[in-house]
Amino acid sequence: MNVLTVIVHFFQQGGVFMYPIALVLLAVVAVSAERLLFLLTAEREHRALLTALAPLMARGDLPAIDALLAASPAAIARVLEGAIDRARVDSRRSELEIATEQGLMDVLPAFESRTHYLATLSNMSTLLGLLGTVLGLIGAFAALGAADPAQKADLLSSGVSEAMNCTAFGLMVAIPALFLHAHMQSRTTRLIDSLESVCSRFVSAISGRPPVRTAAA
Repeated sequence: MNVLTVIVHFFQQGGVFMYPIALVLLAVVAVSAERLLFLLTAEREHRALLTALAPLMARGDLPAIDALLAASPAAIARVLEGAIDRARVDSRRSELEIATEQGLMDVLPAFESRTHYLATLSNMSTLLGLLGTVLGLIGAFAALGAADPAQKADLLSSGVSEAMNCTAFGLMVAIPALFLHAHMQSRTTRLIDSLESVCSRFVSAISGRPPVRTAAA
């Protein structure tokens, strides 16, 4: 209870700019949770698909690969399906590389979207904290002009304390947001590199083979 009281007192002493910083904090939490859930799901689906796909690529079992890709929810499966479709017409390596590059261009924006918001929100939090501090100091010094000389020291101390609370809260939000931005970017980069590696190995496995025919053909 004492901790909660301290937090509430700290928030109340920070002035009106504590509220927009609190909204930024909520946005950071929402974006981070959504991105983390998306990336964790994508990583799990990618690992599951790669585990099942590796032995099939080693055997060159194209019908089994086609069936596996059709059943997989992983984004990379859609990319590789595009390569299989192209292989039905032309299995040259250059053609398959074009197909996978086009497929990656379609799916990569979903992996990279909204992560950059975290850096923007970090900057917003810092700037809002500084703005609240500057306006708080302006108000504190303006109040000193009309204050009783005996109260000036107390008023100045109270005004500076309020202004510093706003800066502190802004930095408390900005620093974790910046860390989360770096973490999400790192995870996204690793996942994208893994997708590109799978595409390269897949192209090597099926290029040069006779065109793939469907069962109906």
